[in-house]
Amino acid sequence: MTFSVWAPAPEKVQVRVDGHDHDMTRDGDWWRSDVTGTDYAFVIEGKAYPDPRSLWQPNGVHEASRVYSHDFEWSDHAWTGRALPGGVIYELHIGTFTAGGTFDAAIEKLDHLVDLGVTHVEVMPVNSFDGTHGWGYDGVLWGAVHEPYGGPDGFKRFVNACHVRGLAVLLDVVYNHLGPSGAHLDRFGPYFAGRNDWGPGLNLDGPDSDEVRRYVIDNALQWLRDFHVDGLRLDAVHALVDRRAVHLLEELAVEVEALSAHVRRPLTLIAESDLNDDRLVTAREGGGFGLHAQWSDDLHHCLHVALTGETFGYYADFAAPDALRGTLEDVFFHAGTWSSFRGKHHGKPVDRRLPGHRFLGYLQNHDQIGNRATGDRLTASVSHERLLVAAAIVFASPYTPMIFMGEEWAATTPWQFFASFPDPELAEAVRTGRRREFARHGWGESEVPDPMDPATFERSRLDWAEPAAHASYLETYKALIALRRTHPELADPRLDSFVVSEHASCFVLHRGALRVIANLGASSSVHEDIEVLLASPSVSVSGSTVTVPSDAFAVVRSM
Repeated sequence: MTFSVWAPAPEKVQVRVDGHDHDMTRDGDWWRSDVTGTDYAFVIEGKAYPDPRSLWQPNGVHEASRVYSHDFEWSDHAWTGRALPGGVIYELHIGTFTAGGTFDAAIEKLDHLVDLGVTHVEVMPVNSFDGTHGWGYDGVLWGAVHEPYGGPDGFKRFVNACHVRGLAVLLDVVYNHLGPSGAHLDRFGPYFAGRNDWGPGLNLDGPDSDEVRRYVIDNALQWLRDFHVDGLRLDAVHALVDRRAVHLLEELAVEVEALSAHVRRPLTLIAESDLNDDRLVTAREGGGFGLHAQWSDDLHHCLHVALTGETFGYYADFAAPDALRGTLEDVFFHAGTWSSFRGKHHGKPVDRRLPGHRFLGYLQNHDQIGNRATGDRLTASVSHERLLVAAAIVFASPYTPMIFMGEEWAATTPWQFFASFPDPELAEAVRTGRRREFARHGWGESEVPDPMDPATFERSRLDWAEPAAHASYLETYKALIALRRTHPELADPRLDSFVVSEHASCFVLHRGALRVIANLGASSSVHEDIEVLLASPSVSVSGSTVTVPSDAFAVVRSM
């Protein structure tokens, strides 16, 4: 077989195959060698490095790569994919979704997701990172599947099992930086260009950046084509530094569209962005990048403040009068407005001709829980009744709803920041940095969980005994999702016809002939001449008159 690697920097490259070194021949900026073997690494200046395009790292990110062939026996031949409009996304982390923490263990819980009514499973990063457990955003070999989860075949079994059950799979990928341990790409060539908040960033627009961009795009296409993944969630795209006329994201959208036509199923690109710029999800013919959706943190922040009353840090702005109502209608709260957290004006208004399904709405996600000092979920401070009112708002909005694992049964287990770097100096730096960060906000050192302590990871696993204990809560989530599916008004993505009224923190979402009354205020709200489709137990009905007390909701039809 032929081993090859892009390495314009070194004068000599060898390939070490099953322990034996072989010279490679230079072909432009590529090096090649025909050798037979299984485990291999590239030797530069006497040191061996894994393949930057490795598909398999059975012994970790510092050891040799292993030859992998895409000869998996798929049984999803009838799968035609799922488009995002009308969908419901479920975000999960393989390591903590189950007690087993593997792809195969996760497969055993997929029927729960089908019964819940979700359509898309968004899997947090599964690329190889140093250590056994972590969030996955410190990956350094983007094409290799983390071995403790089950490796590449394990991931294929998971995707296959999802498709058999009618679930689409979205994979979280990180192209804005590499992790702090095992990031050796710069030994091969000019992959890196500066650093961002999390690590070395990629050279996307400097000399020799063509091949670096190809590295990213080929990785994305690999997941979609060879692993049958249905879409990608692109982490923190605002950190991608690209000053070319055609941005990397637009180039990626073009190639994914071509692949979608070839495989004959929809392929979805979802961005996480801090820019509050709808150009990401505007069609290319309209001057945008042509991505299919983006996360909408402003709506989360408004809901969080309305539910908890917290106003520290970046939550301060979202306590403004009319913040939740206005953000529900307009997508972004910061739409060219002053951001006290950033110390500048931020964002721009969304073109209301865009469909709402291009923006994800959520009560919780891995970031908004895990980046709190103790990783506490909303269940730690908000009643079940009040949380369900907020859930009704999300599921009745024109946006694509997303659920974070365990949210559907009001999980009490925290989701904390954890890592397992073997290097003691790096481990201590992460531990100290985490505690210093929260000390600035008044947290004592002993109050912030040690991210390197295995117990922090164990505490973050879901407790699958809880769904039965919180059965009524779970049933309400199912009912809300089912109602959204059976009543097209609730999933209507048209922003230009979406109206929300508010009186004393009681919100009414006007959805065609339906109304969603979500009372987060202190007094009851009375409505007449309506029929109740779904409501909190505390809601009272007398004929066609409905009284919705504080911390209750009702989905009703006008008579």
